[in-house]
Amino acid sequence: MVSHRRTSQHGQTTLAGVTVVSAALATAAAALSAPPASADPAGRPATAREAAAARVDSLYAQAERATEKYNGAQARTKELRHEVAALQERTARAQERVNRMRGRLGALAAAQYRSGGVDPTVRLMLSERPDTYLEKASALDRLGSRQADELRGLRAATRSLEQQRRETAQKLTELETSREAVARHKKDLQRRLATARRLLNALPKGDRAAYDRASRSDGHREAVPDLGGAVPASGRAAAAVAAVRAAVGRPYAWGSSGPSSFDCSGLTQWAYGRAGVSLPRTSQAQRGAGRQVPLGQAQPGDLVIYRSDASHVGMYVGNGQVVHAPYPGARVRYDPVGMMPISSVTRP
Repeated sequence: MVSHRRTSQHGQTTLAGVTVVSAALATAAAALSAPPASADPAGRPATAREAAAARVDSLYAQAERATEKYNGAQARTKELRHEVAALQERTARAQERVNRMRGRLGALAAAQYRSGGVDPTVRLMLSERPDTYLEKASALDRLGSRQADELRGLRAATRSLEQQRRETAQKLTELETSREAVARHKKDLQRRLATARRLLNALPKGDRAAYDRASRSDGHREAVPDLGGAVPASGRAAAAVAAVRAAVGRPYAWGSSGPSSFDCSGLTQWAYGRAGVSLPRTSQAQRGAGRQVPLGQAQPGDLVIYRSDASHVGMYVGNGQVVHAPYPGARVRYDPVGMMPISSVTRP
């Protein structure tokens, strides 16, 4: 289980000696399939509040994974919308070209009609689907050179139009699939967050306050940690660090990329955007948005990717500290770089 809860930089908040929560919490925890309380290395059974806190932390970690999936689906949906719009514009231009060619052939047919009749081959040119007849070389032999060129052009333009229509239809199908994925991930995220809220609300007032003190920070009341004299890897990294530090204290909001609220990857994307660098939307994609460096060589501005599935990201700011958007209910804050398992460090 991965925990977002932090140890205060001014001393660890102890969880021992807290009163056992009410029977309502036990009922709620059982209904939410909370795992049985575990024991610490000294053999002390975990309190009911500790078990509930561990369950909430687990739900927040799961919600963050759902958030990154939602972000990825949202980004793909946006990309597909642009692709569909471009294809629709190309299709419209292809249709206009076909219409102009058919107009010229219509004028030829009108001239022939005035001269005593319309050649069957010209009628073919004006048909909706002339391809079957046009495949026969003899059809072109019955036409003059100019007419043959018109016919070939119409055939090419018609085929191009049909290809554009097929591509557009395919992209529209992909877009609908992506929209469904967005809705699915959003529903999953909301379900997990609602479960966490119910579990927290079941805590007695005193225990909930203790959980808040132990696991959350508003980013404002704490002293800024000593970041030492570490030098950012580049001027862009320095600008990104300045931006991310300026965001400390702003609230977490899933699916948000600033400037008033953030989720984890939204924060790093926004900070680097302020430095003129475009990062992908998700923490998984940000892992590959630069050069991998060892943790021991991390410099301010590097992205620290957490968990084996790369579902969380923070920005290293020096002296063993990162700035990150932790989870719902918390605010952007400083935390030790080793607050959870590190997957990799990326230098954009």
